Amino acid sequence: MRLLRYLPLLLLLVVGLAVAGPAQRALPPAQDTWAAAIRWGDFEGALNLVDPTLRADLAPSSIELARYKQVQISTYHDRGASVDFKAGRAVRDIEIGVINRNTLAERTVRYRETWRWDAQAKAWWNTSGLPDLWADD
Repeated sequence: MRLLRYLPLLLLLVVGLAVAGPAQRALPPAQDTWAAAIRWGDFEGALNLVDPTLRADLAPSSIELARYKQVQISTYHDRGASVDFKAGRAVRDIEIGVINRNTLAERTVRYRETWRWDAQAKAWWNTSGLPDLWADD
């Protein structure tokens, strides 16, 4: 009898896990793929993870892409994150070590990644675009 009293709550919990489950499983691989692309200088590849509805607006020009080729990423560290699976949103604060290939000078840039869950595609999309590695210049 006691179990019947908690059955509605248990059903809500199971449904909630079923809804959030795919999003929870898909976020870490999406963020890892993004981080690896940035870390290894594959900025064009990283653009494939930008939200398709924003991709054209966030895509860098050919001149901006050429600028990305002038730097090497030395570090990519997660400095804090928050996720709201119910709303399908995630945010990560990142610290990136950037080396200018011409001067070999290294500096640190902070960047905020934002992500959106696309339930239809069952994919997380980056909505912040490529990091601005020259924000402090």
